[in-house]
Amino acid sequence: MPIRINGTEASAPADPRVSLLDLLREDLHLFGAKKGCNQGACGACTVLVDGQRVLSCLTLAVQCEGRDVTTVEGLADEHGLHPLQRAFIEHDGFQCGFCTPGQLCSALGMAAEFERGVPSVVTVDFEDYGADLTLEEIRERMSGNLCRCGAHNGIIAAIAEVQNSRQDQDKKEAAA
Repeated sequence: MPIRINGTEASAPADPRVSLLDLLREDLHLFGAKKGCNQGACGACTVLVDGQRVLSCLTLAVQCEGRDVTTVEGLADEHGLHPLQRAFIEHDGFQCGFCTPGQLCSALGMAAEFERGVPSVVTVDFEDYGADLTLEEIRERMSGNLCRCGAHNGIIAAIAEVQNSRQDQDKKEAAA
């Protein structure tokens, strides 16, 4: 069964021990996801599988058969960069850029988790959950993605801007 990667079908490797990260980088030449620690500790390899963030260095490629994988290369569309990619640029959410692809994919997965009502360790009120994605929530939820250059403030600001814009739009649509 093929794996759909950024909308294109790819065959799973014959060797079931191949990680998703190695399939992406070595076989498909998609170099966005980075091999940082190769132990699941840094988040540089984060991609989306069926919309959920995963560490591709710890995920076997065969686990993704029949599933949709989105890498940073699949975020932009015919209209240009994804709004989060534009926000990273506007807020200087990168310096060397090594962690940026993983940060972007993780932020999109994190936003989806929040919208599904998945609480974090800093969620104060589980009864009134989901009202706003605070800066504290964003920081906690993104803590698995490291930036060694110190661009975290720009990363958090970019995510907050995009999320607040989405929440404002949702409120306007609900009121209409």
